[in-house]
Amino acid sequence: MESFLVSLSTVAIAEMGDRTQLLSLMLAAHYRKPWPILAGVLCATLANHLLAGLVGVHLGRFLTPAMLDAAVGISMIGMALWALKPDTLQEGAGRTRAAGAFLATLVAFFVAEIGDKTQIATVALAAAYSNLAAVVAGTTAGMLLANAPVVFLGKAFSERLPVVTLQRIASVLFLVLGAVFIYRALAHTVHPG
Repeated sequence: MESFLVSLSTVAIAEMGDRTQLLSLMLAAHYRKPWPILAGVLCATLANHLLAGLVGVHLGRFLTPAMLDAAVGISMIGMALWALKPDTLQEGAGRTRAAGAFLATLVAFFVAEIGDKTQIATVALAAAYSNLAAVVAGTTAGMLLANAPVVFLGKAFSERLPVVTLQRIASVLFLVLGAVFIYRALAHTVHPG
């Protein structure tokens, strides 16, 4: 349960003001079909985060518990700094008229998530926790939790979002998680076993 809750909260907060949230806003304004857009977000996130999780599980097999916790802790602190950098969305991304709302969202979200901080978080969380299904379910639920209001409420919601404050909260969350994992790494070193 811990792996699900940590994954959910990490991604939900990290997603605030992220480029994929901006992409949700753009798709909602363009297509005005929230359910196909959310279905596209769900499918793209499941696929992307499952692949990222498999990479994390694979990497996790080669590391000792102390090395794994240290690597996850350092990556979380790096993500704390990354969370403070505002994302932008390049004009024209995901604006194919020929494809429907679902297909456009599916493709655009999958591509936008490649190398994104939530994908990196998924790799780190999957390496840290043994329950891949819980991690992927948590990161996917976090993505939906952050994007559903934007899809349904669109522009009115985005204008009231305190993006800078949310980015700072995300940064603090990543710092706390990083500190916890580094503490665990040090505990493994001091008390191996």
